[in-house]
Amino acid sequence: MLTLMTSWRFLARWLLNHPKLAERVLILGTDALAVNLAREVLQRRETGYEVVGFVGDDPQLVGQSLINPRVVGLMDELESLVLHHRPDRIVVAMSDRRGRLPLDLLLKLKVRDEISVEESSRFFERLTGKISTDRLQPGQLVFAESSRWGRFYRRLRPVLDFLCALIGLVVSAPLMLLTAIAVRLESRGPIFYTQERVGLHGKSFHIVKFRSMRLDAEANGAVWALQNDPRVTKVGRIIRKLRIDELPQFINVLRGEMSVVGPRPERPQFVSQLEERIPYYSERHLVKPGLTGWAQVRYPYGASFEDAREKHQYDLYYIKNQSPVLDAIILLETVRVVLFGRLSR
Repeated sequence: MLTLMTSWRFLARWLLNHPKLAERVLILGTDALAVNLAREVLQRRETGYEVVGFVGDDPQLVGQSLINPRVVGLMDELESLVLHHRPDRIVVAMSDRRGRLPLDLLLKLKVRDEISVEESSRFFERLTGKISTDRLQPGQLVFAESSRWGRFYRRLRPVLDFLCALIGLVVSAPLMLLTAIAVRLESRGPIFYTQERVGLHGKSFHIVKFRSMRLDAEANGAVWALQNDPRVTKVGRIIRKLRIDELPQFINVLRGEMSVVGPRPERPQFVSQLEERIPYYSERHLVKPGLTGWAQVRYPYGASFEDAREKHQYDLYYIKNQSPVLDAIILLETVRVVLFGRLSR
């Protein structure tokens, strides 16, 4: 079985990376939206997509390379370009589409040639597992599909969260006891550390963690955690890497302040600043914060406004697509992160 599974993984990776088996994508547009989309595809070759080129409406750009693929032609040449490049998918990535998009031709290509035609935001979301906030429209979240099973699962989640937190506390009790002893032996001060965070509907609560920093870590005010942060103790560096410092938050889940899976709660000092700089940042407070989340298993520990913006895009994806399957994937990925110490700081 080990040989079979290893061979299958190598075969699957080879198939996904083989250029002749990749799904060929033709991008309509030549502005920053189209270029950023192509960059995301190039960074994720293992997803099985290949950008064959851009199609624009400026003759001077034809033949020029915008990032790696070049502009292969003009919009009024689209039918002949499709015959020549044989794309499997056409992605519309144009900031201004008024009077520029050949809708009749796109419909004909979709029906006659069986070419998938997709809007850029939907393709970006499926490709990256996040929602871009640059051109996000509220309708993308409002009109997202919601099944009966999804609504039933959301009603059942408080019960599941309570049971998972109770089991988690019992199972992790020996490890938490050893951690408490290690924290106490290394430095003077409290074993646990409480910190104000913003939760559901913007209500504040106090999160519980094992103390992993010196007592004077924030003597000059709240700051982002840094790579190799000098404020972190020796024991703290280990428990932060393995995420053991987060285990006491099962208590917050039992109190109903948090869920097992959800966006990580942020501090009020940072929330007010982030809401001013990041579009739709307050939407993350529509669901309970979580012990772990989609952003935590897909992106490293945040240490700047840019990191917070990137993680917020993953949180928006979770808010829109939350389901039992996605929660199960997040929990399995969390186990992998903990075991291998990935994405920590």
